[in-house]
Amino acid sequence: MVNKIRCIIVDDEPTAREILQIHIEKIVGLHLMATCKNALEAFSILQNEQIDLVFLDIHMPEVSGISLAKSIGKNTKVIFTTAFRDYAIDGFNLQAVDYLLKPISLERLLQSVQKYRNETLNQPLTVPEKDLEAHMFVRADRKMVKVRLKEIVYIESLSDYLKIFTIDGIIITREAISNIEAKLPSDQFFRIHRSFIVAMNYVSSYTKEFVELKDKQLPISRSYRTFVINLLERM
Repeated sequence: MVNKIRCIIVDDEPTAREILQIHIEKIVGLHLMATCKNALEAFSILQNEQIDLVFLDIHMPEVSGISLAKSIGKNTKVIFTTAFRDYAIDGFNLQAVDYLLKPISLERLLQSVQKYRNETLNQPLTVPEKDLEAHMFVRADRKMVKVRLKEIVYIESLSDYLKIFTIDGIIITREAISNIEAKLPSDQFFRIHRSFIVAMNYVSSYTKEFVELKDKQLPISRSYRTFVINLLERM
């Protein structure tokens, strides 16, 4: 029988909390007790509830995650979450179970929680295999929407918005194309224009002026031309 790990999320960023919550709900053996937007909320819960594990953002206003971690009892473990690599040493000096860099994938989170379980309970965690497929979450229609990378055909930037064209339809999100590009594996996706990212698997033909994907022609800009042609010639 798998013992439930009673955990909380502490992060001042709503999107970060949402993504972690979505991941946690998929992992058998985790029980999310609360999500907190600051250290003071978390401290109150820690004083009144038995919490086994805290997913703790380091960089927060007023009271930092480092300060909160120093006040947590030895029976409660910490997994730090942050967008800043420079805090890693501080995290490990406090004997944190792990240190996760945002954006946090389900696979990486699973590894981290399994590390906690190995150290404390020696029990395996499981997650539905279909949920381990490479993916990212984007905000669309006032919620976080899962997009499987293998289903993305191309992405188009329209000012402050992106259109993500998938094999099943179009997802519209408010995001900079450079931010999305940084989240995508470079061996599967590449930029052909300041407004377009394409999936290599769906390129059916190309010239020096355009690439064709599922009967859709997209322009190759002059500034990307040499890079794109060299890349496609090696496919």
